[in-house]
Amino acid sequence: MRYAVQVQYIGKNYAGSQIQFRNGKEIETPTIQGELEKAISTLIKCDKNIADNNRRYKTVFSGRTDRGVNSIGQVVHFDTDEPIVASKFIYQLNEILPKDISVSGLKEVDKNFHAQKSARSRYYRYIFINRKCKNAFDGDLMRVKFDINIERMQKALNYLLGEHDFSSFKSSGTLNPSTVCFIKSAECKKDGDKVIIDIVGNRFLYNMVRTIVGTLLEIEGHNRSAEYMKQVLEARDRRKAGQTVSPYGLTLIEVTY
Repeated sequence: MRYAVQVQYIGKNYAGSQIQFRNGKEIETPTIQGELEKAISTLIKCDKNIADNNRRYKTVFSGRTDRGVNSIGQVVHFDTDEPIVASKFIYQLNEILPKDISVSGLKEVDKNFHAQKSARSRYYRYIFINRKCKNAFDGDLMRVKFDINIERMQKALNYLLGEHDFSSFKSSGTLNPSTVCFIKSAECKKDGDKVIIDIVGNRFLYNMVRTIVGTLLEIEGHNRSAEYMKQVLEARDRRKAGQTVSPYGLTLIEVTY
């Protein structure tokens, strides 16, 4: 049987969502996947009285999130031989998981369902503070001191809509050679001192959202025209884009199927 679970987490204490390997061996570093697999395996062994202590239930994530990135809508699937009572399983799993990881839903899915390959779109949100002085309640959010022109930022984001080669916005760590993505929507707004950027696409390259935000700040900080975003996009050259901004403030909101 295959189950899909919705996972929420605060990423600051983890080396990303995915278990990491070096020379074919798992690296002993805390990850969301590692904690989730450990908790699922512990729960199922206890519930089903499984004697094999080395058995670990493998999970597949809808996509990778980096160190410091949060999620309220990560989707993960795993297989098990026995049926699961969702309400009981969710409660018990949350009792086992660390305090900065939780599950909010679980359902049985078809065997052909794949958390990553079946996904049709991902929705990310980036939030930063636009204020000169710090505030004790800003937390880990990045603070931008210069004034932001929301209208210009929106015009710049509009150039990203549709299907494009996003080579200019990928980091060198991108494993997938495909650089073409389809951006369904890209919007920004200001709520008090917070600037909120929402981007929905079929897929995202490694650090793509954070580099898009960095390019927006390049435009704003140097008073460039919104068309500069188009020039960066068409260049297909990472050196033309802005910096990759802090992961704090980036959240995976939703994955649709």
